[in-house]
Amino acid sequence: MDVVLLAKAAVMGVVEGLTEFLPISSTGHLILAGALLGFDDEKAKVFDIAIQTGAILAVIIVYWQKIRETLVALPTQEKAQRFALNVLIAFLPAVVLGLLFGKAIKENLFTPAVVASTFILGGFIILWAEKRQQAVVRVNEVDEMTWKDALKVGLVQCLAMIPGTSRSGATIIGGMLLGLSRKAATDFSFYLAIPTLIGAGVYSLYKERALLSMADLPMFIVGLVFSFVSAWLCVRWLLRYISTHSFTPFAWYRIAFGIVVLATAWSGVVTWAG
Repeated sequence: MDVVLLAKAAVMGVVEGLTEFLPISSTGHLILAGALLGFDDEKAKVFDIAIQTGAILAVIIVYWQKIRETLVALPTQEKAQRFALNVLIAFLPAVVLGLLFGKAIKENLFTPAVVASTFILGGFIILWAEKRQQAVVRVNEVDEMTWKDALKVGLVQCLAMIPGTSRSGATIIGGMLLGLSRKAATDFSFYLAIPTLIGAGVYSLYKERALLSMADLPMFIVGLVFSFVSAWLCVRWLLRYISTHSFTPFAWYRIAFGIVVLATAWSGVVTWAG
């Protein structure tokens, strides 16, 4: 058993869990961490996507009461049916556009200039969204969302296919700009993450199955466990944080991290492969 490899898997799991649900892009952080650790080959890229499942398990546990109530009431209650349908509607655009453009995006947009630009631009969008938030709120809870609200959030989520954008950032900030309260946008982002990230993980493992073997299982288990624990802590913290704080600090962090991405690329610390 390669202890060094397992340690790298643990670090990458922590990075994934801490960044997946904050509006700061897990992709950029995983690229940087993987390059610094020498954990950035083709198998590592599959690993990065697969360990999202651990982070999603944390969301399922945190939101289990709502999920269970919805599943129980789904056959008979319109409210539960509307909520489940909204999640499905929001999920579908990413499936369609991901299948159509995923390969081209991976081949052409994974560059330091693109990632840094989306980090920085996203930071300024968050600053703008926070300034206008109080004037546009019309949906305070996820159960108040219409199918049109869900479709719009789903379309906004597709922006996260551009590396550095952040899936959670796109859906939370996009939801706020579309009229959702900070809490409703955050909650719906988490619910939408469940099918989106599980689907991406399963698809990636199936597509790249030739790269993997049973010998890789310990590495994946370690990554999943550390991703789960760190995501569970992060989600619980974020839900408390948004009750009294804005996303403004994350905006400035994104801007600073975008500069770091450019600096590490230009200095040769990180090698970016298109």
